[in-house]
Amino acid sequence: MESTLEKKRFFTNRDLFSLFLPLTIEQGLEYTVGMAASMMVAQVGEAAVSGVSLVDFVMALIISIFAALATGGAVIAGQYLGRKETDNAKKAANQLVKASFVLALIITVLLYLCKPLILHNLFGSITKEVEDAANQYFIIVAMSVPFLALYNAGAAIFRTMGNAKLPMKIMLFMNGLNIAGNALLVTGFHMGVFGVAIPTLVSRAGAALIILFLAYRKDFELRITNFVTTRFDFFMLKKILNIGAPFGFENGMFYLGRLVVLSIVSVFGTTSIAANSVSGTIVMFEVLPGMAMNLGLSVIISRCIGAGDYEQAKYYKKKVRVLMHMCFVISSAIVLACMPLILKVYHLSAEANTMTWTIVIAHAALMILIWPSSYMLPIVFRGAGDAKFPMAVSIVSMIFCRIALSYVFAEGLHMGMLGTWAAMFVDWIVKAVIYEWHYKSEKWMSFHAI
Repeated sequence: MESTLEKKRFFTNRDLFSLFLPLTIEQGLEYTVGMAASMMVAQVGEAAVSGVSLVDFVMALIISIFAALATGGAVIAGQYLGRKETDNAKKAANQLVKASFVLALIITVLLYLCKPLILHNLFGSITKEVEDAANQYFIIVAMSVPFLALYNAGAAIFRTMGNAKLPMKIMLFMNGLNIAGNALLVTGFHMGVFGVAIPTLVSRAGAALIILFLAYRKDFELRITNFVTTRFDFFMLKKILNIGAPFGFENGMFYLGRLVVLSIVSVFGTTSIAANSVSGTIVMFEVLPGMAMNLGLSVIISRCIGAGDYEQAKYYKKKVRVLMHMCFVISSAIVLACMPLILKVYHLSAEANTMTWTIVIAHAALMILIWPSSYMLPIVFRGAGDAKFPMAVSIVSMIFCRIALSYVFAEGLHMGMLGTWAAMFVDWIVKAVIYEWHYKSEKWMSFHAI
C-alpha cells in the first residue's frame, strides 16, 4: 500500500512501472530486430552485410536527429501539461509533428541528391560489390525518413501523455512484420538486399501511419489535428528548437566521433574490427534499461518543472537513479550469463573472444557505477530547459576524451582496439564529474523553457 506522501506525487510507483516497462520492451525490440536483420542479410553475403551496415550508420544519425527534435517537443508539451495549459500543449505537439515532417522531406531530398557523395566519400574506399549493395539498400530505405520522423514525433507525444504502451504495441506488431518480411523476401524469394530494405520501409511507414491515426482521436489530451495545413507557429517552434537543436547537434557530433573511432579500430585488423562490432552489439543489451528509463524520465521531469515543483523533479531523479543502478546489475548479469551462447553464434576467433569478454565485463562494471551520472543527468537538465550546457560538455568531452585519447591509448600506449573503449570510459568519467557538479550547483533550475 502506497504511503500518503507517495499519493501526493505526480507519478505513483504504478505509473512509473507502466511508463518504464513498455519503453524497455520497445527498446529491446529495436535492438533485437536490428540483430535479427543483420543475421538475415548475412545469408546474402559479406558485401551485402557491409553495404547495409554502412547505410544503417547514416540512418542511425538521422534517427538521432528526429529523436532530439521529438525530445524538444515532448519537453515543451510536458511542461505545458504540468502547468495545466492543455491548449498550448496541443499546439506544441502539432508543431512538433509538422516541423518533423517538413524537416524529414528536406533531409530525404538531400539524401538522394548527396547519395554519390555519401557512398563514395563518407566511408572511404569500398569495393564495387559493397557499393552496389549499399546503393540498392539506400534507394529504398531513404524513402522511410519521413515515416521515421512522424513515428518519433507521435511516440514522443504518447509518452508525454503517460501512454508508453501504445508505441510499444505498434513496434511489436510492425517489427514482427519486418522480420517476417525479411524471411519471406530474402529466403523465400531470394531478393537479396532489396528483401531487407522493402520490409524496413513498409514497417516504418505502417508504424507512422498507425500512430498518427490513433493520435487523431478526440479523447486524447494531446490530439494531433491536420498538421499538414497547420501554419507554423514560430514562437512555439523556437521553444521546441531551444531544446531539440542543441540535443540534435550533440547527437550529430556523437556519430561523427563514432566514425573517427571506427577508422582507428579498422587499423588494427579483422580480429579487432570483429570484436569491436560484436561487443558494440552486446553492450547495447546491458545499457538497455538506462536508455529506456531516460525516455520516460524526460516526460517525468518536464511535468514536474512545468508545475514549478523542483522538489519533485529532484525526488524522481533520485528514485529513477536508484532503479537504474539496480536494473543495470540485472541486465549485466543476464548478458554475462548468455555470453557463451552469444559468442558461439558469432564464431569469433579465440583472440576476438577474449577481447569481447574484456570489453563486455569492463562495460558492465563501469556502466553500473558511472553511466547514470553521465547520461541520466543531462535528461534532467533538458527537462528543465537547460539544453546548451550538456551539449557543450558532451562535444568537448567527445573531442578531447573519446577521440583524442583513442589515439593516445590505442596507438601511443599500444593498447590497440581496447584503447578506444578505455577512452570512452574516460569520457564517461569526465562527463559524470562535470554533470554532478552542475546538478548540485542548481544552475539548471534557473532555466525557463516556456
